[in-house]
Amino acid sequence: MPVVSESRHISRSIARSTDDVYAYASDPTNLPRWASGLGSSVEHADGRWFVDSPGGRLIVAFAPRNDYGILDHEVTLPSGETVYNPMRVVADGDGCEVVFTLRTRPGMTEADFSRDADRVLADLDALKELLERG
Repeated sequence: MPVVSESRHISRSIARSTDDVYAYASDPTNLPRWASGLGSSVEHADGRWFVDSPGGRLIVAFAPRNDYGILDHEVTLPSGETVYNPMRVVADGDGCEVVFTLRTRPGMTEADFSRDADRVLADLDALKELLERG
């Protein structure tokens, strides 16, 4: 029987257009401004995006640009493990909602999962603050 991970959908409403939020969040050079849980600096080299994180150098690969608000991305950890992260920008009137699906990984404790959820929420709060402030 396949192993199914636990998921938690973490979201924030943002009083900016879907296009504005998607354009900003899909640009890897903006990651250090709002996704501190991911890393502090970004470099593009050899066709890939590298992020320096407290745990080491990561590789981040976003889904190709699209008209559907899909910001899914894979993060390859220094160990070589790749973590798939579903993320969407969904229209909501004149604004939008950003939804990140956090999933458990093998060996992850409930405390680890809660800590990751708190980091994702803090990142989404930072994204909201940056974009609503203009």
